[in-house]
Formats: sequence, C-alpha cells, structure tokens
Amino acid sequence: MTTDYQAEAQSLSQQLIEWRRDFHRHPELGFQEHRTADVIADVLRGLGYQVQTGIAYTGVVGLLEGGRGSDGPVVMARFDMDALPVTEENETDYISQHPGVMHACGHDGHMAIGLGVATLMAQHRDEMKGTLKLVFQPGEEGMNGAEVMVDAGVLANPRPDVVLALHLWNDKPLGEVSVTAGPVMAAAEVWHCTVRGHGGHGAQPHKTVDPIVAAAQIITALQTVVSRNVKPLDAAVVTVGTIHGGDAFNVIPPEVKMSGTIRTYDPDVREVVLRRVREVVEGVAAACGAQADLDIVSLSPALVNDPEVTRVVRAAAEAVVGPEHVSSGDRTMGSEDAAFFLQEVPGCYFFLGSANHRLGLDAPHHNPRFDFDEGALAVGVSIMMHALAYYLG
Repeated sequence: MTTDYQAEAQSLSQQLIEWRRDFHRHPELGFQEHRTADVIADVLRGLGYQVQTGIAYTGVVGLLEGGRGSDGPVVMARFDMDALPVTEENETDYISQHPGVMHACGHDGHMAIGLGVATLMAQHRDEMKGTLKLVFQPGEEGMNGAEVMVDAGVLANPRPDVVLALHLWNDKPLGEVSVTAGPVMAAAEVWHCTVRGHGGHGAQPHKTVDPIVAAAQIITALQTVVSRNVKPLDAAVVTVGTIHGGDAFNVIPPEVKMSGTIRTYDPDVREVVLRRVREVVEGVAAACGAQADLDIVSLSPALVNDPEVTRVVRAAAEAVVGPEHVSSGDRTMGSEDAAFFLQEVPGCYFFLGSANHRLGLDAPHHNPRFDFDEGALAVGVSIMMHALAYYLG
C-alpha cells in the first residue's frame, strides 16, 4: 500500500469537516444514535463495505476484505458515536440542533475520522491482504457500550487480531500525539451509599442518631484510603461526588445518600481500595451508631495497550507528525470502555492532540464550550492509515 497517506487524508479534509459538523449538529445520546448510525451505514455501503447494523441496539460494523485475499490478519478500528447531555454554549454555524445534547467530547470527530479511514481503505482495497473491521460503537459515555457490543458478538465473525482506537485530546495541541504502552486509562467503579440513622428535632440531637455527622466522618475517613492504604508510587482515586440529606434547618434527617467513583490501574491496588472503602464506610457508620448500605458497581476495567501494537502505532504517528511530536507516558484516571475490547484482543488506544489555543479551541472535554481544531481529523486518518498498512498492506 502507498505511504503518501498524509496527502490522501489532506485531500479529504473538506469532506471530513462536513461529516464532523453534520454529526455535531445532530448529536444523539447513548443507544439512541439512530440518525447517526443511518448516516454511517449509508456511507459504508456506498464504499462497498459489508454492513451490519443494530449491533448493541445502534452499533454499526463495516467489513472490507482485501483484494489480495482475506487470509491475512483481521484488524479492527473502533470509533464511538454518542453525545453527552450538555447544553452547548458555542457560537458556530454547526452548533447542536438538539437542545440539551452536545458532542462535547470529540466523538463527532472520531466518526469523521472513521469514515475517512473507510474511504481511503476502500480506495486501496486491491492492495490489501486481510480484513478491515470498522466498528462504530454506541453508548461509550458511562453506558459501557463496548461491553454490550462484546456481549452481542462483535468480536466474532471474523475475530480481530488487533484493535486500534483513538481519542481527540484537547489536553494536547494540534500536531502532538501520545502513544503509551501499558495502562493508559483507569478502571472505574461507581459507588452509592445510604447512611441510615434516627431522625429527630435539631435542638435535641441526643435523641437521634445523626446520619449527617456520620456521613461527614465517612467522607473525611475515605481520604485516608489512598494516602495510607495505597503505595505512594501506585495510583488510585476515591471521590465523593454527591451528598444529599435533610430538608429543613431544624430537623435531623433519618438518612443521607452519597455517591462517588473509584479509579485504579492495577488489579491488586483495586482490590485493596475496594476492600478498604467498604471497611471505612461501614466501620465509621457503626462507630457513630448508624448503618451504611454500600453498593459498588464496576463500570470498566483499566485500558491497557499491548506493547507490540503500541510500537506499530508509535511508528505510524512518528511518520505523520515527526518523532519529536510523539510522546509517551501520558495517562489519565479517566476511564474508557474500549478497555473491554483490549481485554479480549491486543490493541492500542492513542491520544490525538486537537487544541488550538490561538483560536480559542481549547475548552476541556465535557465542557459546554468544547470544540477542537478540525485539522486533527486528517492527522487522525493519516496515522490510522499508516498503522493499518503495517498489518494489511
């Protein structure tokens, strides 16, 4: 396969921008991406892909067998589709047309990159040996759409040998790429806790068991889990995100509800943190004469990049932006359900710089003013094409 993917991707720039802006104008929440899926499926069919729809409700898969035979590797590239329940505050001609829903994380760009890859790979089909499997995934934002797709059989018929995925990243400027072997995003748990006491008059606390006092002490004690139970060179996060209790200034309520998240990289650290969180919550509540009901739900495992696939992607990124613009060691305690794919198949998930401070395109992800430099779209297509050529060329 040809190596001039930068020029080919650049020639698609206007189309990439049009796709991205169309998706941005019409955002859809997780597992509701019906229009989005229809647009993607229509483009893939027009390019000659075998298309499957309705996988995990709204997921789309496009298969392309190489003209040099399908007995080569099967390479899967994954692109997420869902938007967020955010009201957009940007002032552009492609602002969201759906009030309260916005592509505030870059998934609109991911899909445009995916369709760009689909376009160029179809043009190079005669040079391919193996099978390209493009997966457009619903419900990434906290809904574990990847896990739902795995359960629906997306990794079968054919099973991929390699998985590639990317994320536009406003923490880095346009032209910078981060490719890191090993864990790059954390395992995530969500926890919910109800602290039950005995309510009563605010002027007679001795006749009550105050769940607000118990909850306050639980919150304080939870801060010791990371600082005193996790090795200083390991990473973990325990966050209390919500607390609700009481309706009147002079009434001690019967219960307080809290929720939060736990983030870890290492399975052994995760086990320690989960155990200690439960011991702290239940033990402190008991010491206050209250009772705590704690429910911890796993969202996704840690996202771990395979060293060999990461080497290939790093080489692809260096070919596009130059070695001096490719970094490693960038990790985040954020989570990503692509981890479910990489748990099953060796792969690499990389970060594609997309911020432009000069143009004001640098708001953080999930912010109502999130936007990015659309020059990143052609860069993403180029890197993906170089990596795919290594396996399928």
